Amino acid sequence: MRIERVDEKTVKCFLSNEELEEYEIDYKDFVMRSDKAREVVQEIIEQAAEEVGYKPPKFAFDLQIMMLPDQGLILTFSDRDPEIKESDQFIECLREMKRILQRTREKIGAGSADSGEESADAAAKDKNQNAAEGTKRGREQQESRPGFAVFAFAELGRIIEFASMLPSNLQVESRVYVMDGLYFLYLLKGRASYERYSRACIQAMEFASLYAAEPGQTAQLEEHGECLIAEKALKKLRR
Repeated sequence: MRIERVDEKTVKCFLSNEELEEYEIDYKDFVMRSDKAREVVQEIIEQAAEEVGYKPPKFAFDLQIMMLPDQGLILTFSDRDPEIKESDQFIECLREMKRILQRTREKIGAGSADSGEESADAAAKDKNQNAAEGTKRGREQQESRPGFAVFAFAELGRIIEFASMLPSNLQVESRVYVMDGLYFLYLLKGRASYERYSRACIQAMEFASLYAAEPGQTAQLEEHGECLIAEKALKKLRR
């Protein structure tokens, strides 16, 4: 269990697949808020208090779950700060997942390459970094914005509730899968403005947990899950 203090009101905890097996718990338990998951969350909070001085709010805190396929998951505990825009929190949540997955891929690549390949990779990496630094800042910010997210819902009814809250003219793309008793909503930016798409994702996190932040992380779901609604899922489920 690795705990990281993000700021005064936020901590992240990484649980590996091995640790999840030791606790005899999986991602579904956290989505369903089972008693077992509550016990693990309480243990994490106590450990965070000892290791990094985390002080959870007296009444309630936000808990976000990010699945890292083949690695484990990340639990983020935070006290919502009214001065921080919710869209910023959403973007940072997805970026954190991407950073962790990128670091893991780099470690795997470094371990399998010989010294000559490593030197070539390092040179190529430096070249790419220099090229990236030459691009315009506005373009970099635009490209860094995530336009894809998958959310796990405990029940299909929760997706219906979420869909009923969204504007009828919201031009996002969406589809629904089911796997292991959970329902997964793919939410893509589509033709919607980024502000409206971001707001929709923030609302989704009130009903569900974040499962993935880019298409490459959904192989298991697409291979083993069943697609219930292939397109315009939110529009079809709207009450």
